[in-house]
Amino acid sequence: MSITWYIHRLRAMGPAEIAHRFVEKGKKLAARGRMEGWSRYRTSGPLPVLPGLADNLASAPDRVKQDIVAAGRDVLSGRYSALGADWPLRDPSKPFPPTIWRLDPVTGGLWPGSEAYCFDISYRHERTLGDIKYVWEYNRLQFLQPLAADAALTGNPDAIEAIEAAIDSWYEVNPPFRGICWNSGIELGLRAISLLIVTSLCGSRLSDATVEKIRTILHAHQVWMARYPSRFSSANNHLVAEVAGEFLISLAMPELPLSGRLQAKGRRILTEEANKQILADGVGAEQSPTYGAFTAEFLLLCCFAARAAGQPLAKGIKERLALFSTFIAWLSDAKGRTPGICDDDEGRVITLSRHEPAYAASVSAAIAGYLGTPAKGPRPPEIELRDALLQAPAGGPAPPTGLRTFAEGGYTAVRETRNGRDLHIVVDHAPLGYLSIAAHGHADALSVIVTVDGKPLFVDPGTYLYHSGGEWRDWFRSTRAHNTLTLAGVDQSTMSGAFNWSHKAVASLDGIEDGENWRLVASHDGYRNRFGCLHRRTVASTLHGFSIHDALTGNPDQTTEIVFQLSPACEVEINGQEIRIRSEKRWLATLSFSHPGQIESAAGGPAGTGGWYSPRFGIKLPAPRIVWKGALPPEGLLTNVHLVPE
Repeated sequence: MSITWYIHRLRAMGPAEIAHRFVEKGKKLAARGRMEGWSRYRTSGPLPVLPGLADNLASAPDRVKQDIVAAGRDVLSGRYSALGADWPLRDPSKPFPPTIWRLDPVTGGLWPGSEAYCFDISYRHERTLGDIKYVWEYNRLQFLQPLAADAALTGNPDAIEAIEAAIDSWYEVNPPFRGICWNSGIELGLRAISLLIVTSLCGSRLSDATVEKIRTILHAHQVWMARYPSRFSSANNHLVAEVAGEFLISLAMPELPLSGRLQAKGRRILTEEANKQILADGVGAEQSPTYGAFTAEFLLLCCFAARAAGQPLAKGIKERLALFSTFIAWLSDAKGRTPGICDDDEGRVITLSRHEPAYAASVSAAIAGYLGTPAKGPRPPEIELRDALLQAPAGGPAPPTGLRTFAEGGYTAVRETRNGRDLHIVVDHAPLGYLSIAAHGHADALSVIVTVDGKPLFVDPGTYLYHSGGEWRDWFRSTRAHNTLTLAGVDQSTMSGAFNWSHKAVASLDGIEDGENWRLVASHDGYRNRFGCLHRRTVASTLHGFSIHDALTGNPDQTTEIVFQLSPACEVEINGQEIRIRSEKRWLATLSFSHPGQIESAAGGPAGTGGWYSPRFGIKLPAPRIVWKGALPPEGLLTNVHLVPE
């Protein structure tokens, strides 16, 4: 483990957290030499079931059932893809060999297995084996969810056989607390939920031996999550995942020794975290729309299961879920796609185990289904398992129009017709991220994201990779990768690790005017300590589009870059100080600047030299990146964006 990582991590902790970490470390060391085995966690009892899920699946519309069955059959073909990678095609005669649970599909390397104590495996700075996200993703067992749904709907014996083979293999290869599958509580929570969905949908079709193994796995998961909870600076979506896993196991298996205490704990913490991690205006506190949806989906499933069991959770959780749904409606396009703001590792809770391009809008639709209200915004055309299990509505309204500010969360959205084109703008005046390390935040204060007629124009660059990303992880989080101003090539906020920031820029909304001639003013202090100035940005409507005015108080004698990262579908023509942009052979906009500067446009190249866009985890595509570079004049720089009429 890197000493530098430890130093930066300690700096982000207060005295109480440091004390907690020392106690936790002692507990982990004490457990290191114990070979607990599965026998300690075997208990007799009924089939664990989350009530209501099977009934909702049975009553789903036929078109939804057909898509679910098709997804299950796709899993049976031996194909598995996730996070932009394809796993080796499985041999139908031996679909789950022992090594599959340790395999990195990108490098072909094998992570340590049962010979290693889980907390002895250093994964944060591992480079030769690949990104641990891939191995964890497979071990979430989410590919069992569509198999279970297929078996429940059709009685498909092949699906049952595959589920039992997977459980047998996982149980054999991953004994308690040994290997890479046991060292992160969020992974245990997600795996437990997958197993509970399996038993809830098709458990009566499974053999007694398989049910016993699932019960044993769930019991061990419950104990391990309760032993090492995420707290303090780690208490983000990981905490919600762990508590959701504990709560749902306890609800389905009330006879376990810890279930009574963990149910009570879950009710309290889920309510608290709903109010912390979904802000009062509906924005997810981690700033990422997809991480907000991830947290919301955990909360939603817990609410559904508790209500179906006749023990509903606190009303306040439903209220926060409804607010989140409204926020996503304002960010969505007509197909439910939202900008890739901040991190997105494609985490899902209820899934058909395939790529889902409009996850946040799908969760939003499921919230409407649970609440029994109309959808707040567009729902995606793609079908998901959560649509059936949580009874999401089949359709939704067009995206809302006008101007809407989410002041606490830090976003303003504008959707209007301007110069005959449908214009959608999202302005980021948000905090960097959540808690002291802001783990999933990006240095993107005052960034502007724009679509024209549903076609991306100015895009957020996305995420690409986590642990194995190296310089690319830094680039996709950097200020220079986003549609904002960079001073002297320095990030607004200071990175101190792949999931840590030592200095955080503070952004504020300074003014807002609604109406046809709308206007907003926002600023951030990320350059105050280093250069003695604030960056203030004004975004305003114009007759033929909109304008962006950038100014620096104090006018530091430093080179300024103003970036516009375009979609990979865009092409650029530069004519002096004017730039023309088209997409799919149709002109979208022209950019012009009030002051001459060095104009550059490049796509691809080494990190930091050109434009890149990550449409999903593990994938990056070259994309044009426009840069105005020079000394910012005292009056600031005005960028006019003229929408080209059809």
